[in-house]
Amino acid sequence: MEPILKNRKRFTSSIKNELAEAFNQLAHDTRIPKSRLFDEAIEDLLKKYRQKNLKK
Repeated sequence: MEPILKNRKRFTSSIKNELAEAFNQLAHDTRIPKSRLFDEAIEDLLKKYRQKNLKK
């Protein structure tokens, strides 16, 4: 049985091998879960593109 996710949405994708290795190492070194690191990266990306769209 698949766990119920109340505050998260399942998302599947793929990344470059060298990014995956660095991402795994970052999660290991910082002891921050990959899902939390991924959330932070997406938030930063959304902010970046919102700012670009505001400048147009």
